[in-house]
Amino acid sequence: MTRRGPGCGCLGCGGGGLLVLVVLGALAWFLVIQPARTFLESWQGAGTTTTQTQTPPSSTDGTGIDVPTLPGPNGTATTPPQEGGAAQPAPPAGAPLTAQDVQRFLAVRRDVQAALGDSFTQLQQVWTDIQQGQSPNILTLAQVLGQVSGSVGAARTAQAQALTREGLTPERYAQIRGAVNRALGVPDIDFAQAAEALRSGRLPDLGTAVQTATPEERALVAPYRAELTQTAALGLLGL
Repeated sequence: MTRRGPGCGCLGCGGGGLLVLVVLGALAWFLVIQPARTFLESWQGAGTTTTQTQTPPSSTDGTGIDVPTLPGPNGTATTPPQEGGAAQPAPPAGAPLTAQDVQRFLAVRRDVQAALGDSFTQLQQVWTDIQQGQSPNILTLAQVLGQVSGSVGAARTAQAQALTREGLTPERYAQIRGAVNRALGVPDIDFAQAAEALRSGRLPDLGTAVQTATPEERALVAPYRAELTQTAALGLLGL
């Protein structure tokens, strides 16, 4: 009579190994892949909604009265200056940053943090750990994605609305965010890009390398450093 080798069990050694792989695959799906997919659905859905709901500036001054369109130089249509509403457009992306840029950035960040709600706490904890020298791992990433997936759509919508109000383009905002991140020591981690990598079956880049800020960037951020630090964790989401 033959006897099975130790540890083979009723499924045999090959069957036992296959069962382990199935269990690990299921755990990876529910603990890692699914949170990333849910996060990206909220992230991308908010972007689509924001794009569809954006409309050209109103032709009224807020009183319900149509403001006439006047001929400008070279026949270009212009409208009279209006009080209130969106701010004057910021300089284009690539132009040197100003204190007003940082002030506008702060205003946007306040709205984004408010829209993120309680889920900002988990993101803040990751930022605190990074400051203490710890690097986030895939499980930490998945936990954060799962925590913020319910509110990241609202945060992105709030960001788009605040950008319009402050007269900032997404490109100009990204330029300011990069300077602020460098000055505050926020690493080049983008959890949204990491979520996309997980959904695509790739390992995300979770390195915590920090780019060195220029003296000009540090000087520009210094007067606002305390408040900017309070929302620095939003930089991990690319917000």
